[in-house]
Amino acid sequence: MASARTTSAAEPGAVPTLGTGRKLGLRERKKIQTRQAIRHAAYRLFAEQGYDATPVDQIAEAAEVSPSTVFRYFPTKEDIVLTDEYDPVIEEALRARPVDEHPVESIRQVLIASLRDLVLHQDDSLTLRTKLLRDVPAIRGRMAESQAESSRIIRSVLAERTGKPADDLELRVITSAVLAALHETVMYWVDTGQVGDLEELLDTTLDVLARGLSLRPHPPTDDTPTGPRP
Repeated sequence: MASARTTSAAEPGAVPTLGTGRKLGLRERKKIQTRQAIRHAAYRLFAEQGYDATPVDQIAEAAEVSPSTVFRYFPTKEDIVLTDEYDPVIEEALRARPVDEHPVESIRQVLIASLRDLVLHQDDSLTLRTKLLRDVPAIRGRMAESQAESSRIIRSVLAERTGKPADDLELRVITSAVLAALHETVMYWVDTGQVGDLEELLDTTLDVLARGLSLRPHPPTDDTPTGPRP
């Protein structure tokens, strides 16, 4: 199982597919290359001098593009951290899951595949990105809008698979619970020093949801009575 601390050189223009066979034209690949160049330049500067001390003009210069190009791809500086190429691929991968599979299990398989792909194709900016999600108030504020779009995408696919309307309350609850649990998992990983295996943590999190939010019994300690007193 790949550790989320594993690093490898990011492939310029690498596009996640998650086994969907998704193919892009030259124009779309160039757009992705530009987005990735901006993102990599931004992460390098964030690591060197901090998020708040890094203006968009400086990111543009480091990425060798104009500030207007940065804003064309990322409407706000926070979006450089919050957005990636995974939402459309996750949508396709969810549609490819077995139709009789439980929604939480379908989401589990797709999210874990996404994480593996992320670790495989990105460098150690993953660790910086997750720290920024925790530490920068502006990013946390913008995250609600970003999650709303992710929720809409997942919910629309689940609606197709279940025959329920996209605004169905149960679908809203399932999708919101999964995204909130995913966020808490990432924050736990950051708070504990990013030393654990993020894939295993995500798997544990989705187990909690799959068993109906019930807690596993805590194992007794040596001084905990395990039977009736004499």
